[in-house]
Amino acid sequence: MEKQPMFNNYDENVQYMKDRLGVGKSFDVIQLDLEYAGRRMALFMIDGFVKDEILHYLMKLLSELEPEQLEPNPFEKLLRTHLPYVELDHKTDLNEATDWVLAGPTALLVEGIDDKIIMIDARTYPVRGPQEPDIEKVVRGSRDGYVETIVFNTALTRRRVRDRSLRMEYLQIGRRSKTDVCICYLEDVADLDKVKHLKETLQLIDTDALPMAEKTVEEFLSGQHWSPYPTIRYTERPDTAAAHIYEGHILLMIDGSPSVMITPATFWHHLQHAEEYRQKPSVGAYLRFVRFFAVFASIFVLPLYYLFSIDSSLLPEQLKYIGPTELGVLPLIVQFLIAEIGIDTLRMAAIHTPSALATALGLVAAILIGQVAIEVGLFSNEVVLYLAAAVIGTYCTPSYELSLANRLTRLGLLIVTALFEVKGFVIGTTIWILYLTSLNTFKTAYLWPFLPFSYRAFRDVILRSPMPLKNRRPAFLHPQDPDR
Repeated sequence: MEKQPMFNNYDENVQYMKDRLGVGKSFDVIQLDLEYAGRRMALFMIDGFVKDEILHYLMKLLSELEPEQLEPNPFEKLLRTHLPYVELDHKTDLNEATDWVLAGPTALLVEGIDDKIIMIDARTYPVRGPQEPDIEKVVRGSRDGYVETIVFNTALTRRRVRDRSLRMEYLQIGRRSKTDVCICYLEDVADLDKVKHLKETLQLIDTDALPMAEKTVEEFLSGQHWSPYPTIRYTERPDTAAAHIYEGHILLMIDGSPSVMITPATFWHHLQHAEEYRQKPSVGAYLRFVRFFAVFASIFVLPLYYLFSIDSSLLPEQLKYIGPTELGVLPLIVQFLIAEIGIDTLRMAAIHTPSALATALGLVAAILIGQVAIEVGLFSNEVVLYLAAAVIGTYCTPSYELSLANRLTRLGLLIVTALFEVKGFVIGTTIWILYLTSLNTFKTAYLWPFLPFSYRAFRDVILRSPMPLKNRRPAFLHPQDPDR
């Protein structure tokens, strides 16, 4: 950013900030010209970002000052004596000061102090209350969740991580938006080389704004632009974020987003859910097994059913009943593709449908579309059954991003199976596994600890181990302190 040192004239400084902020052009940019203690002063602020009661209190104190009370060093007297507020700072660059005003703090220019601008961080943001995230609900556990304000999110995290080595490093991304970003980690646990690499990568992001917050940052960080599989995990739960911090992960918080980014994150991280750790270990292990089964069924159940339907010789005698008794008007593969597209269409319709009409949408989908389509012969009953099983498995996936990637994989396997039958299914599955093997998340193998194999770590992935037995941090994070 180009710097603009302060001028030696109060009027020039005020005029520069007035022009750069667009005072008079934007109704919410406010300039107050005041006179206290025999000195002209100017306050620049954004309406809606300022706590009125704090500014009123500070202005009342300034109005009671006498000229001699600011001598001989007016800047030091104001900053240390006559402005009794916690969050005070100063800037010497006019461009940096205007950027701060646009972010919320108030700038105070004082006649006679021509080398410094006093910054009063008395800002407040419109924010909803911390409430339980819709996609990460638990039966028992905390009901608070991250919100769209970064300061609230750092406070929610510190409440659970009262560790002296917890670091919250601040930076801004976006030439125009100046979006606040926080890197959160434990300094004596996390791999500092990974922290350094992440900061360097973030600083190389060259874009004018982050309108989609964390999703824009992810596309810069992942480097694999066309890969559907997520290499960063998201959470809106402070307890989940805290658990990953203690393991040695690095978190990214971005102002304007309630989702916190967890790095690095392997394929298996996207299959974990807080509910598993809110139950007894045996129950949690069972829930994890069911979830794994549902997720992998969502990928393979349709391609396998199609394969068995077109080649019943692959089935043992006891399973010969698998396959449609009536094919319907359309070929089986066309039925599957239409049904897949129809499910995604309904999902998008549900997102855009007001809550009051959600029940009506469900009735339309179930009766007018599903039942009628079967009765007229467009779909067979078995297609609807197995598609429903696949969709349920998709919705069992804790990570929304992973569920979408698996859906694309399912479509791809369906198509290659339809084209090349058994060879297509085997080759498609092999390519999928090799593709996941080739991915990495911040220099870590995406399928670790399955590939490369680590028995202890893979056991913890498959089973929800009791917490007293989880006395080691994940090795792939290279923690400075491996013992918990």
